Amino acid sequence: MSTTELPLASPSRTYASGAGFVRQHGSLIALALILLFNVMVTPNFVSLQTFFVNISQVATISIVAVGMTLVIATGGIDLSVGAVMALAGALAPLIFTSEFAQAYPVLGLTAAIAVPLVVALGCGVFNGSLVSLLNVQPIIATLILFISGRGIAQVLTNGNLQTFSNKAFSYLGTGKILGLPFQGWLVLALAIVIWWLVHRTLFGRYLLAVGGNETAARLTGAPVKRIKIGAYVICAGLAGLAGLIVVAINSASDAARIGNLMELDAIAAAVVGGALLQGGRAPVFGVILGAVIIQLVRYTLLANGVADEVALVAKAGIIILAVYIQQGRKD
Repeated sequence: MSTTELPLASPSRTYASGAGFVRQHGSLIALALILLFNVMVTPNFVSLQTFFVNISQVATISIVAVGMTLVIATGGIDLSVGAVMALAGALAPLIFTSEFAQAYPVLGLTAAIAVPLVVALGCGVFNGSLVSLLNVQPIIATLILFISGRGIAQVLTNGNLQTFSNKAFSYLGTGKILGLPFQGWLVLALAIVIWWLVHRTLFGRYLLAVGGNETAARLTGAPVKRIKIGAYVICAGLAGLAGLIVVAINSASDAARIGNLMELDAIAAAVVGGALLQGGRAPVFGVILGAVIIQLVRYTLLANGVADEVALVAKAGIIILAVYIQQGRKD
């Protein structure tokens, strides 16, 4: 009677499969480790108040990061998202405190939401036009608004803190649905819409094709310039929405602080979530997961008495690790 011996996995093969598992599920593993650490070490981490605080703070990062992912999917980058947030956030209080808004409250509320968003979309057209029509490098093109956008916001507000009171507008930042913060539901709805846009529409297919191989996409008839402009417009529009949420939470606007270093958080969330800096991928829900990780890392450090400056170093380390994992996937 003959027997058949089962082949044994070689140590190198086992190591390769283990490394591949970590690369494929690195974000989920990181999230599990952070949650486990907080449950064991961080005081009062398991509480509804902590849960709501983290949802509120991760919402703006998630919204901006999803928009940033679309730009990264085209092989670009947008450094102006924080400045666009500041600009949109500065306009809303100016409208609320105007005589027009006080005379016509409903129209004032509509204008306080619509005008900042239109201005933000205009910023996206500006960025996208520089990149696609004038062939300016994305970093240089968006650096213009990165520098000037916040300056314009501070000029509009004379550098002062703008305060206002409007319950309907504040719902954007403090409202709740079924006991959960409104921003959380808004992020979920936006993620579903953007996922559908990327995976179920011709725009999404062209978007990924442009990032994967721009020359090939152009030869197949893809409207490369319009796709790029569209990505920057959506990114800027979402940044403007995030700026309004920050203003609504505080019922105040400080142009010098709104969206400060948001570009770093958005890029970090996109990279941790699986977006390739070379373009061609837009993992929307992965980016939401990346934003949660970025927020929890900052919360963990602050809750355990570590200075906020150290959180910046931690974010930089996370980006380096995520890029290393990306290189492994690419190979």
